[in-house]
Amino acid sequence: MKKITKQIIFYSALLGIWALIAKLHIWPPYLFPPPWGVGESLWAGFADHSFWIGIVVTLKRMLIGYSMSVVLGMILGLGVASNKFLEETLGGLLVSLQSLPSICWIPLAVLWFGLTEKAILFVVLMGSLLSVTIAMEDGRKQMPKIYSMAGRNLGAHGFRLFWSVLLPASLPFIVSGLKQGWAFAWRSLIQAEMIFLSLGLGQLLMMGRDLNDMSQVLAVMILIIILGYCVDGLIFRTVERRLQEKWGLLPA
Repeated sequence: MKKITKQIIFYSALLGIWALIAKLHIWPPYLFPPPWGVGESLWAGFADHSFWIGIVVTLKRMLIGYSMSVVLGMILGLGVASNKFLEETLGGLLVSLQSLPSICWIPLAVLWFGLTEKAILFVVLMGSLLSVTIAMEDGRKQMPKIYSMAGRNLGAHGFRLFWSVLLPASLPFIVSGLKQGWAFAWRSLIQAEMIFLSLGLGQLLMMGRDLNDMSQVLAVMILIIILGYCVDGLIFRTVERRLQEKWGLLPA
């Protein structure tokens, strides 16, 4: 309850400062709109269904691209962690590629796939794949060897050993990587939608810029932040908390 009260006070103060700066007219309203102006843009966007359409299209792309990155990342990560040759070759390349900004994949996507849906999904995939792969690799490596030894002594081998022992023991590390991968995928998707100008929240953001409508730009930015926060809070934090409870890692 105290946390909620603090959050209400904090965000109320932010809105108050925002409104005060807008009232001082340091910048013209079309460059720095007041909170109520952004609220009107939010209302108008939902009333004409443009925001609803943008949210559905963006989340659909996110679900497809991120799901592909999770499947491929799990396969690559486990392969690198289980094979010395792959660890010494592909492992180093993956770490180096992770420092590459997601927007760098957009020129390749355009050349390979054109201005199509496949190009957007490719950017999302590459934005998230490396984080998921490295998380899987680290989770597999940092797991105490005694777990696998104990599993074999109890008769678990092959896929059963992986599914019943290795995967559950690696989950705390894996979930952290999946969470980071989601954040990278989300940023990559918005960047791609802004450049490809297809349906989605990124397109609505660029439309506001082209029309010099800063209220719409800020409204879409707020939507992007809220959606990212909801996914993190409802999915990843819930899973992390349950895993911490299961493994006795909750703070006293």
